[in-house]
Amino acid sequence: MKKQDMNRDWIATARTLSQALPYLQRYTGAIVVIKLGGHAMGSDEAMDDFARDVVLMRQVGVNPVIVHGGGPMINAMLEKLDIKSEFVNGKRVTDSATVEVVEMVLSGVVNKRIVQAINRQGGKAVGLSGKDANLMVCDQTNPDLGFVGTPADMNPEFLHELFANDTIPVIAPLGAGREGETYNVNGDTAAGAIAASLKADRLLLLTDVAGVKNGEGEVMTELKAQQIRDLTTEGVIAGGMIPKTETALNAIDDGVRAVVILDGRAPNACLLELFTEHGAGSLIRGD
Repeated sequence: MKKQDMNRDWIATARTLSQALPYLQRYTGAIVVIKLGGHAMGSDEAMDDFARDVVLMRQVGVNPVIVHGGGPMINAMLEKLDIKSEFVNGKRVTDSATVEVVEMVLSGVVNKRIVQAINRQGGKAVGLSGKDANLMVCDQTNPDLGFVGTPADMNPEFLHELFANDTIPVIAPLGAGREGETYNVNGDTAAGAIAASLKADRLLLLTDVAGVKNGEGEVMTELKAQQIRDLTTEGVIAGGMIPKTETALNAIDDGVRAVVILDGRAPNACLLELFTEHGAGSLIRGD
């Protein structure tokens, strides 16, 4: 690379940092809950990139909370152990054998991988599930689904204690039952409930799509809650996007300032959303 080109790159980098200042100031002390799934968990390189972004967020005063899924890893382990698994309306039917595998994979494998990635980048992450400190106490969603839970009682004070110690919580979507059960909780649902309990400034739902699209297939960069409802009624929002937008609407109703559905495959997606003028993905606010 020519020296002139290098100088140009350095100047562009400095300009980007300078332009980020008002956004850095805006988010100092803010709580940002990130639902991690899809591509960002698929490779070590993507995981390291995500972890570096999270550590940078903490370094500039943001309080990030990571809530992760792990469906493909659970499926692989169930297949390896020859345990059959069925889905009803997108939710895994979870019997006693299945919930043991779910907990083993989410808390024991996926969670610790994310924690290690963040710590390698200089952060201070701790791995949890919703069972720890009764962070997420659940009721059974539907007897036909077995050990699938709906968050009912939350303990956000515990997370505030971690923030005070510069610690980044990494949470597996498992809930505690009132009679000692372990409940499997949908990752998006868990992230929404945790964000609502914290009255988070942002809930970022990282997916494998660019955001919410209109009828012409174009990503809508900003939407109000009523637009989401209208697009769903019209069938424009369909399939796997419906539970994500439902999570967004529920979180906003419960006190989250805004929700962003964005492409976790894009480099530095979280930083682009928080610290640049154009943002990333689809920002959803209340009416």
